[in-house]
Amino acid sequence: MSRMTPFSSPLLLGFDAMEKTLERLAKSGDSYPPYNIERLSGADGKTERLRITLAVAGFAENDLDVTTEENQLVVRGRQNDDTEREFLHRGIAARQFQRCFVLADGMRVIAAELKNGLLSIDLDRPESERLVRKINISVKD
Repeated sequence: MSRMTPFSSPLLLGFDAMEKTLERLAKSGDSYPPYNIERLSGADGKTERLRITLAVAGFAENDLDVTTEENQLVVRGRQNDDTEREFLHRGIAARQFQRCFVLADGMRVIAAELKNGLLSIDLDRPESERLVRKINISVKD
């Protein structure tokens, strides 16, 4: 018995990568670090902007890495374990994380700012030009 997927219609061509991305997102269950996504209006009131805010308390600027890889925004955090300190109780673990966000075509990262333990990443999507292209039909005899 074959499995029906949202992209199994013969009218949807070239969406294989999107289907794999959705499957990968469904499998990722890590909730660390917590984050918010908010919609902001642009300066002109029309342009849509998004802000992703991650709670990264304890991470310094050098511990964080924000990159875009293909159509993904990847945020990584790495903390080194301080071996010189002696803990009587250790309730705050030095842990690593990687959080991925899938970006739609045309989305771009404007800025990233670390303030008071919150990493804010601003994105926008400039309005794209509507492209209509006439395809010539060749006739073979």
